Parts: sequence; structure tokens; C-alpha cells
Amino acid sequence: MRPNFRVTTTEALLTEDKTVSKSKAKWPYVFAALGAMLYSMKAVFVKMAYLPGGGISANDLEAITLMALRMGFALPVYVAVLVISLRRSDKRLPLKYIMQAGAMGVMGYHLCTYIDFEGLKLITAQLERLLLFTYPVFVVIFGAIFFGTKITRLGVLAIVLAYSGLGIVFIGGDIAVGVNVPLGSALIIGAAIIFALFQLGAMRLIGRLGSQVFTCMAMISAATTIVLHFIVQSVSQGGIGQALDLPPRIYLIAGMIAFFSTVLPSFLTNISIGKIGAQSVAVMAMLGPIATIVAAVIILGEPFSLWDGVGTFVTLCGIGFYMWQNARKPQMVSPVKPNSDKA
Repeated sequence: MRPNFRVTTTEALLTEDKTVSKSKAKWPYVFAALGAMLYSMKAVFVKMAYLPGGGISANDLEAITLMALRMGFALPVYVAVLVISLRRSDKRLPLKYIMQAGAMGVMGYHLCTYIDFEGLKLITAQLERLLLFTYPVFVVIFGAIFFGTKITRLGVLAIVLAYSGLGIVFIGGDIAVGVNVPLGSALIIGAAIIFALFQLGAMRLIGRLGSQVFTCMAMISAATTIVLHFIVQSVSQGGIGQALDLPPRIYLIAGMIAFFSTVLPSFLTNISIGKIGAQSVAVMAMLGPIATIVAAVIILGEPFSLWDGVGTFVTLCGIGFYMWQNARKPQMVSPVKPNSDKA
């Protein structure tokens, strides 16, 4: 009996297609994990800029200067991507959504980042990342206050675990050290609160504009206000030339922050959101603090004790379990009325 080569070949092709599909399905998770780790490296890069030596001290390097350099390197990329995206799309963008995206950008990428950078001067990179990672707690709280979202028992458990872990770190750990830990921690928690408000405000706009267009508009808006902030502050303190008279390593670090911790992770995250959804990407964000801890210990020589590990584990369990449970829920998209797009 002659074998049916057509059937055999077809089965082989189908098997190959399934294998390729499974392989492709893994890449969005890889991109999400890589994006989370690269973004978390920002804290390490900033601390590298503030390290003593190299011709400049932490007190001489203003946070807004480092932010302006970062945006100076990153801005051309976002402008180019926005122009290309708008040319390829026939979608009309109402002015009110553009203005709202700009306002969200100033909140999330200017104000939040400025407070974060100032806080990093005072505490370790590990503590900064751990404190900032608690922003979902504030998302839960503000969601209940402003949008009437019910706080579940799981949400309460996440809050208790997250801050119990932080309590362990502060009481028995070694990473809760720095120039001024109370002030630095307060600044980072403030940044987490602002970032939570940014997340809540951005959700609706991302649905209207798309994640890529929203990100570019928000970044461009933030870059504009950051540069203006830098100019005003520099002029009042001795001139722009003096503010930019920095060692080459500062420009190198700013470029690294711009590419590795701003541009690249933002697009990796956008790709992942489009493939596996925002909630699944949020779960992968758990890798961020872990990457920061490893890099801070190896590169910056920061301490990390057993109690730091216990506290970090408890905090990650609280936030991570909440994210995992949230990712299992079906993602609901609010319907958009045709008339609501009018400016």
C-alpha cells in the first residue's frame, strides 16, 4: 500500500505551524520581561550618575539636568515614531484627547520622575524600586475613591503584605540606608502616588489614542516642560552653559537612561500589551525589582541582607499575587460613543 504523501506532508506543515505559533507566542512575554528589567535599571543608572568621583558630586548634579539630558536623547525617537504612526493612521485625534495626553505626560514623566530622581539621591536603588513598586496599592485606593471601584479582600491582603514587607526591610534590613532615608522614602512614595494617578488617567486615553500614540504624545509633552524647567532653573543658578558643563560620563549615563531605560522598554512594553494585554504585562513587571536588586548589589555594591530578602519577598508576594489574580479577570473595554470624539 502506497503511503499518502499529501496527508503526511500536510500534517507535517500543520505541526510546523503550531510549533512556530507557540514560539511566536512566547516572544511577547520575553519582551514584557525585558522591558520591565530595562526600565528598572533606571534607578541603577541614576545612582551611577550620583556616585562620588568623576569630577562631580551628587550635590552638583541637579535632577532636572539629568532629566533634560535624558529627554534630549530620547525626544527625536518619539517624535519620529509619532509622525510615522499618524501618517499610517486615518484616525482623527480630537484636541481634547491630545491635551489630556499631554497633561498625563507632564504628571507621569515630568513630575513623577523629578520626585523619583530627587529621592534617589537620598536612598539606595533597591529601596527606591521596592517603594515605587507599591504603586498598585494606590491604584486600588484611588480607584475606590474616584471611580467607586470596590476594594476586595485580595486588595486589602495585597496592601497588608506589601507594607509588612517594607516594614521588615526598614526594621531589620540593610538596604534602608542613605543620606536621608525618611525624606527619600517619602519622596519615592509620593512618586508612586503620582504614578498611580497617572495610570488611572492614562487607561481611558490609551483606549482612545492607542498605546503607541499616547506614549509618544505624553513623552513629547513631558520633554517640553522638562526642558523649560531646566532652562528656568539653570538661568536662575548661573546659566545653561554652567549647568551643562558636566563630565563625559554624565552624558554617557544620560544616553544609557534614554535608550535602555526609556525608549527601548517603552516600545517593548507596547508590543507586549498589544499581544498579551496590559494585565499580563503588569504581572511580568515583578521582575523589575529583582533586576534592580541584582544590578545594585553587583554594580553599585549596595548591601543586601537576609532580612532584606525576606521583606522584599513578602512585598513582591503581596503585589505580585494581586497582579496575577487581576490578570486572570477578563479585560473589559468600555464602549465609546460616536459623538464622544468631538473636540
